[in-house]
Amino acid sequence: MGQRHIEVTKQSAAAPHAVFALLVDGNTWPLWSPIEAFELERIGDPPPEGVGAIRVFRRGRTTGRDEIVEVVPDRRLGYRSLSGLPVRDYRAHVDLEPDGDGTTIRWQASFAPKVPGTGWLLERGLRRFLCECAAGVAAHAAP
Repeated sequence: MGQRHIEVTKQSAAAPHAVFALLVDGNTWPLWSPIEAFELERIGDPPPEGVGAIRVFRRGRTTGRDEIVEVVPDRRLGYRSLSGLPVRDYRAHVDLEPDGDGTTIRWQASFAPKVPGTGWLLERGLRRFLCECAAGVAAHAAP
């Protein structure tokens, strides 16, 4: 069972710092993503949502717990899934690149399915979810 990789790219009219401000503030996710509720389980360094922070996101019956593993202000947010998805080794990062007055958002994820044969289905669902997240943050950050 190999690793699956997903990459989604979106453009935003907003500057990288505006996009990044939304990504690192879990409280904003229900405003621009399919996520319905957010809770900060553990504060990171720097507080509140720096490296080591554990964020709990709810959508329908699914509760996902993510740990922030990398923060490069206005450039990159990296996280890994601790629980909630039927996958192993889920890691993702969002890279922000200045593009004129706006930003190119590149959201990448990799994972291995827990159940053999489900990788393509998980990949399809996760790709759709990440597309909605990237499009949502791109639009919400725009002036």
